[in-house]
Amino acid sequence: MFGKLFSNKSSKKTLNTEQAIANSSNSSSTTTDLTAIDKAEVIEETLKTYHSINFPQGVLAVCSHFHINTDKVNEISVELTMPFPCQGELDSVAENLADTLQQPISFNINLKVKAVRSFSLKGSEDKIKNIIAIASGKGGVGKSTTAVNIAYALMAEGAKVGILDADIYGPSIPTLLGLKNAKPSSNDGKLMDPLIAHGLNAMSIGFLVDESDATVWRGPMASGAFNQLLTETAWPELDYLLIDMPPGTGDIQLTLAQKVPVAAAVIVTTPQDVALIDAAKGVAMFDKVKVPVLGIIENMSYHLCDNCGHKSHIFGEAGGAQMADSKQTQLLGQLPLDINIRQDADFGQSDIIENSAGDIACLYRRIARNITGQLFLKLDNASPLTPTVKYTD
Repeated sequence: MFGKLFSNKSSKKTLNTEQAIANSSNSSSTTTDLTAIDKAEVIEETLKTYHSINFPQGVLAVCSHFHINTDKVNEISVELTMPFPCQGELDSVAENLADTLQQPISFNINLKVKAVRSFSLKGSEDKIKNIIAIASGKGGVGKSTTAVNIAYALMAEGAKVGILDADIYGPSIPTLLGLKNAKPSSNDGKLMDPLIAHGLNAMSIGFLVDESDATVWRGPMASGAFNQLLTETAWPELDYLLIDMPPGTGDIQLTLAQKVPVAAAVIVTTPQDVALIDAAKGVAMFDKVKVPVLGIIENMSYHLCDNCGHKSHIFGEAGGAQMADSKQTQLLGQLPLDINIRQDADFGQSDIIENSAGDIACLYRRIARNITGQLFLKLDNASPLTPTVKYTD
């Protein structure tokens, strides 16, 4: 199983930002005594010793360019070139550093995302770097809503993103993006231009078929239609293309997973036992077609009372964590059962667009960072976790 192959976890103790700063600064000196060089050293040491799920060996272990500019009197700016979106996490590091050093600090991140596997997609002219499948074992777990919000979250983190609706029989992406009844156009008469919602490039069979019509196709026809949507769309340059997979683990899902050059997959489930059983089948399906599963997203994990703040686990508790542990993969995040998410989905809106720093938006952004971070760490040859082969005489 791919989970076993990718279970190389760091044995280092995880340090949060405060611990990293404490270890890097001289306890006998106050922040007012620090020179510009001292502050630069504190920042650099903090980035070396800060650890998290996406930085098991520190931030600088995956950074290809690092520069600290202390020329400004009122602010220290740090330039970082990173291989996956991580702006939100490093913003938190910067805030803690600013509090400690008593000076504003900004992290300016330049994303340099590369493909973790080589492939050539007809019509894309190699513009799509990584394809990630968002899947579920059964319907009704909020997979499509989660996929759309993750796409918006990745955009908020600075990535170029597209989404493809693979649910030929029940496309919901047009509604979720507020693009009902919209139709794609074509500049050259050969490739369709993706529709755009808040900067997100999207394609769906729902843009081509009236929503009141039933799509009555057998498996090969549905698979062929999806393949056309993927290869006959004039996708722009994308760091990530998310595929909203149809629910289930039948012939169509297997065919799509085999024909599409998917880099990795993510499973969406609820904590309910019935959903977890089907989600486990989804992991097994991707294992059969040799597509690594990056982790589990537990949707509708809990309900937070608006009045008293009490957390109720309506559909069960810790099911996603237990499943991730049993499948030797990651729990990428937990999302609440929240009326705002439902309302936004019905009206084709997203809280991430309206308030990228809100509580719900931060949850999605953290999950999005975990997905792309794990994609790099587990599958990219440039990952610090990639085993190296040493030859001896």
